[in-house]
Amino acid sequence: MKFAGIIAEYDPFHNGHAWQLAQAKALGAERVAVAMSCSLVQRGALPLLPEAVRTRSALTCGADLVFALPAPCACAGAEAFARAGVALLAAAGCDGLVFGAETPDAALLMEAAELLDSGSYRAALKAQLAGGARSFAAARQAAAAQLASDERVAALLDKPNNNLAVEYCRAIRSLAPRMDAYPLPRQGANHGEALHSAHGQFASASALRKLWAEGGADAVAPYVPEAVFPLYQEAYAAGQYTDFSAAGRCELALLRSACRGKAPFADIRGVSEGLEHRLEAAVRTSTTYDELLDALTTVRYPRARMRRLAMDAALGCTADSLPALPPYLHLLGGKKDALPLLKNCTLPVSHSLARLRGSGGASARMVEAQLAAADFGTLCRVSPEAMGGLLRQKNIFLT
Repeated sequence: MKFAGIIAEYDPFHNGHAWQLAQAKALGAERVAVAMSCSLVQRGALPLLPEAVRTRSALTCGADLVFALPAPCACAGAEAFARAGVALLAAAGCDGLVFGAETPDAALLMEAAELLDSGSYRAALKAQLAGGARSFAAARQAAAAQLASDERVAALLDKPNNNLAVEYCRAIRSLAPRMDAYPLPRQGANHGEALHSAHGQFASASALRKLWAEGGADAVAPYVPEAVFPLYQEAYAAGQYTDFSAAGRCELALLRSACRGKAPFADIRGVSEGLEHRLEAAVRTSTTYDELLDALTTVRYPRARMRRLAMDAALGCTADSLPALPPYLHLLGGKKDALPLLKNCTLPVSHSLARLRGSGGASARMVEAQLAAADFGTLCRVSPEAMGGLLRQKNIFLT
């Protein structure tokens, strides 16, 4: 592997992310490119910190190029999220994908990916869902257990990072067969796990967001690289971080406004099985964002999926309005000596969203969706900002 790729949110960037970048170099990568969620993250929410802070953090700690994973691709289920990230990094020229997993066994993860791509698995999954499986995740694991020759294949699907890792492997199989998979063991706390002294300097991003909410930037200091911490202090002092209470109210306001039309959510991405009616009813009766999610969430419809659905509905992301994969490479920042790599990209590449929008078609539609998410995000910061900031944002180039 000479040119490694990493798909990340950096929400926020922490010691575990810095360790992953260092490991990519230790595995032989001469350069590392990151596809970083821009404006929205996979859980269907705004990131804590702006793209500029997260980009500079990654470049400071070993990344060479940082590309935006456009908001509609970032705010998507595991399969779509993985496919978009792999497609973007493959277009940038990466020959290896580095990612975390609870089971860092590349061969086993690829075996699981091959199984999930098979017709027999799809039939078994359909049967499990029709038979009343409690959730998609349960049906997925039961179908895999039914077919896998190695019981470890089904067992690994019980962990969140393993599930995403398998989706990365599926995306590699179909979109980038020349790319190799390099799974790494997850360091410290697991996804969503509370802080514990046994985890040392490593903490999950969700734990750090909670610490930030309770004590500001200073509270996360033990868990972020020393070189990155001043960036967090500056963002905190300037109010350049998300006010999640304001974000929830703004999102609910957008959803209420949409309810003035007839069948307002029928065309929203991710709607099926009458979810548009469930969403409209929840919007009409909810007075807080948490109430909305409580009304939407069931065993069959997990909270993360409902957060993504609500965000898509608030921003008007329809099923047929956007391409499934990024049609361009939006460069957020890079090391100056890595910029010659851009000449090998197989998609249009630019640091300017205005230039990418000007090419029309799928690119213009994706940029408009990206700008809608960005403008929503800047309004929901502790110190709100004017519209169009992402169009004016300067690239970050480090020597």
